[in-house]
Amino acid sequence: MTDRQERSEATAGTPAGGPYVVASDLDRTLIYSGRALALSGPDRLAPRLLSVEFHDGKPLSFVTERAARMLAELAAETTLVPVTTRTRSQYERVNLPGPVDGWRPPFAICANGGRLLVDGAVDREWDAAVAARLAGSGAALAEVVEHLALSADPEWTHKRRVAEDLFTYLVVERALLPEGWLEELTGWCAERGWTVSLQGRKVYAVPATLTKSAALAEVVGRVGGAPTVLAAGDSLLDADLLLAADEAWRPGHGELADQGWTGPKVTGLVQSGVLAGEEIVRALLGRVREG
Repeated sequence: MTDRQERSEATAGTPAGGPYVVASDLDRTLIYSGRALALSGPDRLAPRLLSVEFHDGKPLSFVTERAARMLAELAAETTLVPVTTRTRSQYERVNLPGPVDGWRPPFAICANGGRLLVDGAVDREWDAAVAARLAGSGAALAEVVEHLALSADPEWTHKRRVAEDLFTYLVVERALLPEGWLEELTGWCAERGWTVSLQGRKVYAVPATLTKSAALAEVVGRVGGAPTVLAAGDSLLDADLLLAADEAWRPGHGELADQGWTGPKVTGLVQSGVLAGEEIVRALLGRVREG
């Protein structure tokens, strides 16, 4: 028996979730940075918040206290799978509420599907499967990195990063992006088998074959039992994830909302900001309890 099979047998059926797998994007879907809170109305009416991420000793990301309580219940009743474009180290800063102190999700998908964590450990067989899928499927990472370096003006580019040797992204001053630059980059990348996504202040360039839905399918296979899959996300890089689910939700903000994007089993919410995160968790938990 392979290590992968042993892990699959050890984890299959162990989460309390049984028939439900809930796969959700993190940033601007479940959790919100200070920039992304977008609370509306008077400050005195703002919901109480719980910090779920610290970086350099400072709170970085938040959920409402109501969302935290519901997330803990959701984690107790389903297989809750964080699905994020974050690298593994960025993901590991996040401490989602769970049914018990110290709870960590049994599965997590990082790097837009490029890394699968099983009980916190990187699954090397999945790494190999991803490498095989990416081999020869489009332009090399180095070519895209070079193009971004040449086309992104330092005047509005704060950082350039390569994530897990799989894709690249920029941190930009969004208001200063030249008109047409994003569309031009999107076209250039599409011709080379890459996808572009603008999320907050980050511009991602990701191989089109590197998807969250492929990693989710792997998790669903390991959980077993033909579970019902629920999903949530806000960006273009979440679209395949939402379409792969039996039922899905998107908030009233983000790339997908801005484009009016939807799918046959996708509910587009009106609420935006951190309160949209709370509404998403409420919808997921309600759907699970409806059966």
